[in-house]
Order: sequence, then structure tokens, then C-alpha cells
Amino acid sequence: MDRLKVKAEGLARRHRRVRGKVSGTAARPRLCVTRTASHIYAQLIDDITRTTLASASSVDTDLKGSLKNGADIEAAKAVGAAVAKRALDAGIGEVVFDRGGRLYHGRVKALADGARSAGLKF
Repeated sequence: MDRLKVKAEGLARRHRRVRGKVSGTAARPRLCVTRTASHIYAQLIDDITRTTLASASSVDTDLKGSLKNGADIEAAKAVGAAVAKRALDAGIGEVVFDRGGRLYHGRVKALADGARSAGLKF
């Protein structure tokens, strides 16, 4: 089997396993992290009503001007701080972290650290 196909299937399998254990509510939504080669995205999701309560990404116009690159650790920290600020403005102080099948390392960890430093608890 193709090596890239095996990697993609492993990521999908890990993501399904994590999603089976992690669920968000309105009081404590799920902080979902999506990482691509060129950008990073974060959403606060209420799984009961299936709605997105707040979001931030390295594509946002207010962040894009201050970022040199949308795919580095500094961008991930900025996105984490932005989603935490938007969550606190919406009255959300505590979340469940969903790493999306990725390792808690690098950009995923930087986003979590940025959100924690901005006042979000998880």
C-alpha cells in the first residue's frame, strides 16, 4: 500500500478514536484543532446542538496581516490566543481539547499554549 495512504488512514483512525472519547457541550465546548500544511484552524464546537460557538484561523484577516507565515508555531500561538479571546468574550472559560488525531507536539501544542496563556482552561 502507498505510504501516504497508510499515513492518512492512521490519522483518520486516531481521529475517530479521539472523537469517540471527546465531546463538547454548551458549558464546556470542544476546542477542535485542524492543521494543514499551510494554515491552522481552531473551532469551539457544541456537539449537542452541532453548532460552532467561536473560531479563529491563520486565514482570518485580523491575524493574517501580523503573521509572517500561516503554518509556523508563532501563527499557532496567535490563533490559540485569538480563539481564547473570542471564547472569553462569548462567556466560555473552560473547554475540552480535541487534537484531531495529531500528536500533542509542535503547532498543536503551541495553539494549546497560546489559548491557555490567554485565559482558557482545559
